[in-house]
Amino acid sequence: MRKNFGVKTWLYPMPVFIVAAYDENGVPNAMNAAWGGIYTDNMVGICLDDKHKTTENILYAKAFTISIATAKNVVACDYVGIVSGNDDPDKFKKAGFTAIKSEFVNAPIIEQLPMALECELVSYDIESCFMIGQIINISVDEQVLDLNGKIDIQKLNPITYDPCNHNYISLGDKVGNAFSDGKKIK
Repeated sequence: MRKNFGVKTWLYPMPVFIVAAYDENGVPNAMNAAWGGIYTDNMVGICLDDKHKTTENILYAKAFTISIATAKNVVACDYVGIVSGNDDPDKFKKAGFTAIKSEFVNAPIIEQLPMALECELVSYDIESCFMIGQIINISVDEQVLDLNGKIDIQKLNPITYDPCNHNYISLGDKVGNAFSDGKKIK
């Protein structure tokens, strides 16, 4: 038997993105955003209200980064989601984040978060709050790579958002092989 909940913004897993951009003075700001994902082969889509300081910065700079939130930095990642850059211009620094300028776009990479998508703004629809960015580069700290130079998910230790219970959950163990295990069914 199933229980019906009606329309909810529940999806599992829901990534936790830390979106960052520079303002007109080159000051970085970041926010926590859970409503987003891959949009097409080289694009990301995220829902960001136009009242966010980070959204204002992105519209100014035409670029942004999306860092993957990690279990190690859950407190800082949550902090940038509950404090507005409109109210506290030092929230990036208070979170303990250090900005490194991207080599590819005019946006900050957060040194403490080991994986970042570096994006150029493609479009923003103010009515739906939907932003599309083209991925120009993905940078990953070598400390979270395996011996083959690929991302080791256990070392990265990304978190997901549980929208039903308002929790952050770290990803679990490997349970199968994509594009392979299904071949067992004939």
